[in-house]
Amino acid sequence: MEFFPDRMHLRLRNRKHGTYLHADEDGVRVSLTLHRASLNTAWQVHRVLRNSGDYVLLHSAAYGRYLALSPDQVSLVYVGHLAVQGVYESPEQDDVLWEAVWVDDEGGDVLMLHVSNRLLRAAPWNPLLNSRVFVDIDNAGTMMHWVVEAIPLRPKQPPLPVCHPMCSDLFIEYQHCLLVLVPLQQLPIGVVLWRTIVYMRADDHGNFDPLARRTYEFSGRSLNQLTGDLAIQLREQFHRITLCVRAGSHGRLTPLAIDLPSNQQAMEIIVLTTMPPADLKWFELAFLVSELSNG
Repeated sequence: MEFFPDRMHLRLRNRKHGTYLHADEDGVRVSLTLHRASLNTAWQVHRVLRNSGDYVLLHSAAYGRYLALSPDQVSLVYVGHLAVQGVYESPEQDDVLWEAVWVDDEGGDVLMLHVSNRLLRAAPWNPLLNSRVFVDIDNAGTMMHWVVEAIPLRPKQPPLPVCHPMCSDLFIEYQHCLLVLVPLQQLPIGVVLWRTIVYMRADDHGNFDPLARRTYEFSGRSLNQLTGDLAIQLREQFHRITLCVRAGSHGRLTPLAIDLPSNQQAMEIIVLTTMPPADLKWFELAFLVSELSNG
């Protein structure tokens, strides 16, 4: 699996449909989308060794959650399982373990083989419906084939967006090197999401004490509002802190660069204060500039 180096950023495009593996905004579902230029279609490789096996874990660049196998089969009729976003809590956990296997042809496609000996596959495509992704033992042809698109991260930061009071629920995207604001999925009028924020402050080297955690109740999804709240509580300037998420005690840190998931699950936030935002917060977004400017 040398073609999946540790910490590589990538997209997985389904060979059959030409659609991308997508971490949904609810922080749970995994689907297919035609929209390529989004943090929700970007994944980062996390390599682990387990029982002499070398495995690939993929965590979303949006919320840091891991591509995982749901525990239950879809129905009594269909024995496949759903692909979901999960947390990585235990070194013995196996629902997040995958292997990338070359397809034996000249197309350069890969199969994503789960440790349970099932394969990641697309469902039949319907542009009017949210197309789910399954993990199945049956042969589904090219619906099981995935094209790996490496995402080059450039060292130079893109220009930081200017915060605007009307943009708290907008996702920042770079399109042909111009800043475009794309509305996130809208909640019904009057619905306010509440969640528990568990936060820890990291030291100058990025280390943090998991026992030195604090909590508070947060309403809404706005990353700007959350950053402002934590800046006040930690007595730091807004632009001097960077928020990272961690999906489970063994999950890797992922810079939080879009608004929070549309759910009410507790979120674990690691606050970095020793790096300016340009060094980390927008690192995950930088690839969108070069990718989109090249078509």
